[in-house]
Parts: sequence; C-alpha cells; structure tokens
Amino acid sequence: MAGDVSRTGREVVALGVSVANRCPFCVGAHATLLHATGEHRLAETIAAGGTPDDPGHAALLTWATATRTPGAAEPAAPPFPRRHTPEYVGTALTFHFVNRIASALLTEDLLPGGLQRSRLVRSAGGRAMARTVRRRLTSGESLVTLEGLPVGRERGWAAGTPIGRAYATLTAVAGEGEALLSPRARAFVREAVMASDGSHPPLGGWPYLGSLPARDRPGARLAVLAALAPYRVTDADVSAWRESGTPGRTVRAGTPERGGTSDQDLVRLVAFGAMTATAHVEAAITAATVQAGHAVTAATAHAEVVINAAAVQSGDAVTAETTRAVPD
Repeated sequence: MAGDVSRTGREVVALGVSVANRCPFCVGAHATLLHATGEHRLAETIAAGGTPDDPGHAALLTWATATRTPGAAEPAAPPFPRRHTPEYVGTALTFHFVNRIASALLTEDLLPGGLQRSRLVRSAGGRAMARTVRRRLTSGESLVTLEGLPVGRERGWAAGTPIGRAYATLTAVAGEGEALLSPRARAFVREAVMASDGSHPPLGGWPYLGSLPARDRPGARLAVLAALAPYRVTDADVSAWRESGTPGRTVRAGTPERGGTSDQDLVRLVAFGAMTATAHVEAAITAATVQAGHAVTAATAHAEVVINAAAVQSGDAVTAETTRAVPD
C-alpha cells in the first residue's frame, strides 16, 4: 500500500474487485480499512452496492468492478493517468487473486459470528486501525521478504517498479501449483478460464469434467472452482481430491519428493487456479489500457506471451519509442 496513489483510492479498487468477485470476507475487511482512511460514508456506500457521491471514486469503482469481465468497456478508459497504472492495476490484480484464495479456503466471516456485517463494528474497527492505515510507507521496503522465492517475468505495465517485482514473484510461486495436475488437466483448467466471460457460472452441471480421466477430475474441479467460482469449493470437493491421491512432482527445493494431497498441496492447487484466472483478467485489462493510450504491455502467465495493441494489428510488440510517445 506504499506509493503515490492515495490509500483511499486503492481501497476503493480493492473493495470494488471484492464485490464483483462475491468475496464477503474481503468486502468486510476492506470496508473496514476504508473506514480507517476516514471515508466512512464511502465505505458503507460501496459495501451496500451503491455508487459513491464523488465522481472520481465512482469512476474508480466502476473500473474496478468491470475488470472481472473481459471485453467490458470500462477498462478501456482507465480513470487514472498512466503513471498510476502500476499501483491501480497491481491492486486490482492482487485482489482478483486474494479474493479467490480467501473464498476457497476461508469462511465468509472476517470476525466471529459475522460481526463484520455490522456498520458500527466496521466503523469502530476502522477507527482503531486509522493510525496504522494512514502511516506513510516506503515503496519497495517489503521486497526483502521475497528473497529466495522464484521470480517470473516482470510485466510491461509495472516493469522496473517494486510492484512489478512483487507481482512477478506472485505469478511464479502461484504457478508452481500446476505441477499437481496432469498436462491434460492443466490444459482443461486454462481452456475453461479462457472461455469465461466473467459471469458467475451456473449452479447445475458445471464444470463438466467428462472429457477428463476419472483420476484427473477432482484436482481439475478444485482448480476450475478456485478460478471461476471459489465460493463454491466445499469440504466434499477437497475430500474427493485427497482421496484421488493424484501424485505431483517436486514443486520447489525443500518440498517432498512427490507431491500429493497435503494442506500445502491444497493451497498450491488453489493458487494455480486463482492465478490462472488472474492472468486472464490481466490480459484483458492490459490489452484495454493499451488501446486507451496507457502504453501497457499485456501478458498472460498461463500462455507466457505478450499481448498488446500492436501485436493484434501486426504481430509485432509495442516498441519503447511507441511507449514513450504516449502522453500521461
């Protein structure tokens, strides 16, 4: 939460994404944090599904909620200058990932008994955290915690920034969970995500796993649910996956020689599904911002290709000269 963009603006984006993803845990948490910035009315308006009075906040919220839907018009007109792209896009993508992890692995309640649903409790919690939330942080200070972790390719929209380094590490670590699925199951998960239009899937008959071998289905189901409907992951889904005994391979030095169905493996598998969906969102956001003149290089972690406006037109990447030519 360090950087030039206001904490209020980033909390609006975090809360908007969380509402779009139907993550009650994160909605409660970030409504409380928005209270901590002093924006009490704004926090309650967004948490209740309303539109902020301030046009700037309203535009940010509309943009944030629309990022769930590939092809939506709103991401093509970002309500912020190019120099703020790493912070706003980074916040949106982080919460597309975090929402899915929280929904799949946690309960809906941030506090015992669902106390976070009370406006009074959210307001009081925000006031208690106000000093911490409003404290000025140094950008990049926490990168030391990433030492020793795998690092992926930095995306063009945040290259050379602490956000770029952090997101590259997140994509690399989360992507390791693919090792717990067979190649066929991985392909199934990616294809399901690529086919998604951002709408919440139907309740009956989804996901259809008949094309996969029986042994692959429990793991593929968990990953697809984590990607597209994490709030539907049940104890029965996890039990079926554990009982399948689907082996994996070594994910990283220090882990067991064979993967399996441990709690660590569950987190890795869910993280793979969550990051596959986040990468799909990333591709849509960054392609849209290129078209809007924000000169952002799009990239999908699952395909490891660069997507940008010039590539669509001619098959060539956007050049550094083109990037520099786009005004703030």
